[in-house]
Amino acid sequence: MDLIERISRQFQDSAQTKLAAVDALAAPLADAIEAMTQCLLNNGKILACGNGGSAADAQHFAAELLNRFEMERPPLAAVALTTDSSTLTSIANDYDYGQVFSKQVRALGQPGDVLLAISTSGNSPNVMQAIDAAHERDMRVVALTGKGGGRMGEQLRPDDVHLCVPADRTARIQEVHLLTLHCLCDGIDCLLLGVEE
Repeated sequence: MDLIERISRQFQDSAQTKLAAVDALAAPLADAIEAMTQCLLNNGKILACGNGGSAADAQHFAAELLNRFEMERPPLAAVALTTDSSTLTSIANDYDYGQVFSKQVRALGQPGDVLLAISTSGNSPNVMQAIDAAHERDMRVVALTGKGGGRMGEQLRPDDVHLCVPADRTARIQEVHLLTLHCLCDGIDCLLLGVEE
């Protein structure tokens, strides 16, 4: 096995997947940025959830908003629903793992808030339950998926935003998800701070 060649292929595949996703994601990304910015300007918050690598992405996104991304600005209201181990384990133990996010959305979500629902497959049951809970709370949903969007794509409403990476390989989808999250952070900052370039 030639490790250098294998590594080079990983870089090339990643770059090609990202470039191929631009046309599919640019317009819905702009919609998601506008929805999230409007939510924040109206004193709302963004709740984020996902499992595994998607949980890490939810935390990454919340950290970039709460602290800062690339520009100095006031902190923005974002909560990763993946971080409170006592809450997660008590819900999973007393009820079931499928409710670990939906119960938090019902408790913390308010009309006008936004749920960022992340699943590479689009079929994560607990993320799907969180989407249902967000709809019950009159929240908009921004769904970040891949592999055709799965069942999550089918449960979204017309005013939700679906960011579906046109890829099937989980690693490539996750790499585009990270770029997508950075685009969201950059776009929110630019709209809030009036950046023109």
